[in-house]
Amino acid sequence: MTTGEVRTTTPAAPPGGTGRTARRGVVGRLSWGLADQAASSTTNFAVGVYVARELGVGAFGVFSLAWLTYGVVLNVARGLATDPLVVRFSGVPQAPWRAAAARATGAALAVGSVLGAVCLLVGFGLGGRVGPAFACLGVALPALLLQDAWRFAFFAAGTGKKAFTNDLVQGTVLVPAMVVAARAGTVAAFLLAWGASAAVAAAYGCLQSGLRPRVTGARGWLREQRDLGSRYLVENVSLSGAGQLRAYGLGAIAGVGAVGAVRGAELLLGPFLALLMGLSLVTVAEAARVLRQSPRRLGRFCLLLGGGQAAAALLWGAALLLMPERAGELVLGDVWRSASQLIVPATLGVAGAGLGSGAAAGLRALAAARRSLRCQLFASACYLGGGLGGAAAAGTVGSAWGVAAATACGSALWWLQLRTALRERPHAPIPEVRTP
Repeated sequence: MTTGEVRTTTPAAPPGGTGRTARRGVVGRLSWGLADQAASSTTNFAVGVYVARELGVGAFGVFSLAWLTYGVVLNVARGLATDPLVVRFSGVPQAPWRAAAARATGAALAVGSVLGAVCLLVGFGLGGRVGPAFACLGVALPALLLQDAWRFAFFAAGTGKKAFTNDLVQGTVLVPAMVVAARAGTVAAFLLAWGASAAVAAAYGCLQSGLRPRVTGARGWLREQRDLGSRYLVENVSLSGAGQLRAYGLGAIAGVGAVGAVRGAELLLGPFLALLMGLSLVTVAEAARVLRQSPRRLGRFCLLLGGGQAAAALLWGAALLLMPERAGELVLGDVWRSASQLIVPATLGVAGAGLGSGAAAGLRALAAARRSLRCQLFASACYLGGGLGGAAAAGTVGSAWGVAAATACGSALWWLQLRTALRERPHAPIPEVRTP
């Protein structure tokens, strides 16, 4: 006879072996994220150094304008196409992932084609030295954005090794392409070489996945993911925009030497910043997996993630403080003296950003786009206000301390919003009917 008593239970904790296997899986995916970012960062660094050495300061300035434009377009494509893919289709069965990946990569290709056409028209209109660079960037954008989209699709599927391999293919093809471009000796040639290597890697991504980008499904994807995509678009653009405005403002207030000092400090922290970028490719996907498997573990996972990154940043900063003057001058030359004064505030700023990134991954896994947008806009405003206000008050060092304070405030808001989102999230316990 049934008593009618209904009790709620949660799924039993996995056995120790299964837990260890899951942890190994997480570590493995994070490791591939770091390896992939190392390959991607090395490729980008090599392109910049090679162009600078081959073409000189003036041409490198033109190349930098195109590079910055690419960064903005990349953030647009990620916000609209691949960020929603990672949030909603990480750790799902193969069939829905394949359908979503085909449409998301199609959307990235469509965004690249539309904005590439805009760059092409702008390039024809500008003329001079800058015009051809923007025109060639427009030609390269579809391939560049599609190759990046495959990376995110592979991480959503938990196959980071494929993303790493794809970046290695691009880097391998880039070497002979850059040698050919050097013979032409123009910025346009280097941009076309960069785009050609991305095109080969993008085509290889189709072979790796067994999928073709569904450009015809791009409009439907953008419409269905509009609730997340529009907010992630604003988040991504506000983040990169705040950094650019701070650089321009700092140059106007304290001179271009101040911008060089800040850039020098960023180069000293470059390996760790690459680490953060590599982890960011994987953390949202991993947080989404944790949410699906054990929602109660999400907060602890985000805390370990953010706390670990902050602690690692502090250790890296401590190592920089112990660096001999001669070693610093060997790395940065004359820039070392001014950049070394910024190590402490720059390290604290990166530590604050690392701590906040753990909460940011949790909010994205929860698809709490309104909360994450609110946090990002607040953090970007603090970053810009702290950087410029500090510069007005105390020059370059003041700007660095202003940014450090701003990242601490932004990190605090990220964690407050994650805590609230976790409390508000409805829990769906499994009903269990007890019989005598």
